[in-house]
Amino acid sequence: MKYTQLGRTGLKVSRLVLGTMNFGPQTDEADSHAIMDAALDAGINLFDTANVYGWGENKGRTEEIIGNWFAQGEGRRDKVVLATKVYGNMGADGPAWPNHDKLSAVNIRRAVDASLKRLQTDYIDVYQFHHVDRATPFEEIWQAIDVLVQQGKILYVGSSNFPGYKIAQANEIAARRGGTIGLVSEQCLYNLAERRAEMEVVPAAQEYGLGVIPWSPLHGGLLGGVIKKEVEGGRRASGRAADALADPGTRAQIQSYEELLGKHGIEPGEAALAWLLTRPGVTGPIVGPRTAEQLASAVRASELELSEELLTGLDEIFPGPGPSPEAFAW
Repeated sequence: MKYTQLGRTGLKVSRLVLGTMNFGPQTDEADSHAIMDAALDAGINLFDTANVYGWGENKGRTEEIIGNWFAQGEGRRDKVVLATKVYGNMGADGPAWPNHDKLSAVNIRRAVDASLKRLQTDYIDVYQFHHVDRATPFEEIWQAIDVLVQQGKILYVGSSNFPGYKIAQANEIAARRGGTIGLVSEQCLYNLAERRAEMEVVPAAQEYGLGVIPWSPLHGGLLGGVIKKEVEGGRRASGRAADALADPGTRAQIQSYEELLGKHGIEPGEAALAWLLTRPGVTGPIVGPRTAEQLASAVRASELELSEELLTGLDEIFPGPGPSPEAFAW
């Protein structure tokens, strides 16, 4: 496994990030623990979760599964760079009770303590804002974060789903206040089929020294060989992938993608991950395996070297927006 620094920090993390969103809803606790063990064995040290994972009545369940795994000992916690998130309503479905969601100082304090209890640890390496909170000023957010850092409950702070201007605003206010290094990472939707992040999010992250951590690297399975699976095994796409393939133009695009990779003898899902690892500013994509086999495929992807010919072909099929600001200036 290859490693890199997380943005401008001294923190060394793996080029693959283990996503845990399936732990609980789709993967039971025993299999989740086996996947985390296999991830460590493969050298993956950055694990990503969120307080709301588990969803519905089971919000927090994913953090509990990770906490139970940490409790098994044998250095598990010390080997992991643990990232979790705050923002969502942790109560029953429906409107949140006042101050029980988003990024107010009172909710951040409540949420971090609850996550620490579920995770059975006394600190979080990277505490991430799951979404922009338009109602809470960054001055208040950073004041709350400073207290948590001083208490030793969190070490670094990242964002998720932030537009470029919010990354800039957050870090400019952090710099003016002093006492905090601001955001060090940004999780965003970014893959071959969805490259809008290259317009402003990735440039802002690079300008301010944030590591970019793409989520949904296979775009809901669309880039994972869906047409090939239909033909060979009768497995039809579902969810986002099925909706996308209903468009004839998108289906033709994915067909060209799979044919190109077939000529190079590379599995589509592995190529999609390997492509992200070539992109400027990317720390590593989040992979969310439901099985050990899916994790093994992701590890193979991290070792792939894509030829210039193949990279050019992928750009022709999935053209990006181009350099910023020229992409939206002319």
